[in-house]
Amino acid sequence: MTESPTPAPNQLTHPRILIIGSAGQLGRELEKIFAGTGTVIAVDRESVDLADPDQTRDFVRHAAPEVILNAAAYTAVDRAESEMPLAHAINALAPRVLAEEAAERNALLVHYSTDYVFDGSKKEPWTEDDSPAPLSVYGASKLAGEQAIQNSRARHLIFRTSWVYGPHGKNFLLTMLRLAAERDQLSIVDDQIGAPTTSIELARATHEIVTGVLAGRFGAAGDWSGLYHMTCAGSASWFGFAQAIFARASTQLGVKSPKLLPIETKDYPTPAARPRNSILSNAKLHARFGVQLPAWQSALDEVIARLQQPSESE
Repeated sequence: MTESPTPAPNQLTHPRILIIGSAGQLGRELEKIFAGTGTVIAVDRESVDLADPDQTRDFVRHAAPEVILNAAAYTAVDRAESEMPLAHAINALAPRVLAEEAAERNALLVHYSTDYVFDGSKKEPWTEDDSPAPLSVYGASKLAGEQAIQNSRARHLIFRTSWVYGPHGKNFLLTMLRLAAERDQLSIVDDQIGAPTTSIELARATHEIVTGVLAGRFGAAGDWSGLYHMTCAGSASWFGFAQAIFARASTQLGVKSPKLLPIETKDYPTPAARPRNSILSNAKLHARFGVQLPAWQSALDEVIARLQQPSESE
């Protein structure tokens, strides 16, 4: 007996949605917002080891999803310099397996990548047509994951984003709040610029686009399948971001504001090099889907408000 092929994503009304990395900051928001969209199967690294291709493949086949949201990644940027095989396995090989399985099932694969695929040398915002040149093992592994998906037959949406943070997980915002309780003074890099982007807004934009795809609003896969930049609007340096965090946290969360000192990248050496300019152009995303994320400052306001709620803070 031959198994009937899975309908194309834009023919589905109540899809089986597999969220990989559900315990992470983005995965948690995706699980929350997609809860009423279909049958959600949410898994974390306790359920499936993405570094094991066979386990990943078997799990996807057992779950039989029509939509795969891959919010999992190896994100320890500095540690990746000494753990290249593991970073490559999770960020490059696992996406290839997911793409192969998505293609076999006619499923939609949504994957997230990073501004770190660029070297930061450009003065203007980076577009999807710019040539990647990662400075780090992490960036190279994420680029390889992008390419594996693009070279597959899978219907896919790759969203490159930057400086992701939210009310949960490990991120710059929560690190700043923790350090403020421990130190009276913090030195923050002021010559790297990017767009702080919340897991909340990434999940909302993903939901809007995916539900539009499933409803057929964006046409056939050839019309929408591809790579897009997705960040909050505007930009800041890490120092400027920290200033904005403490301006809000001091009044709304009662956090003691430390003295902030702007420093240059050379004064804060790390194992992995970071791009100086991480600003991504969102013009293609807006032109194709009509989606535009809000300014990073208003997105930050919402995260701070969430942290005021006992159920949200960690």
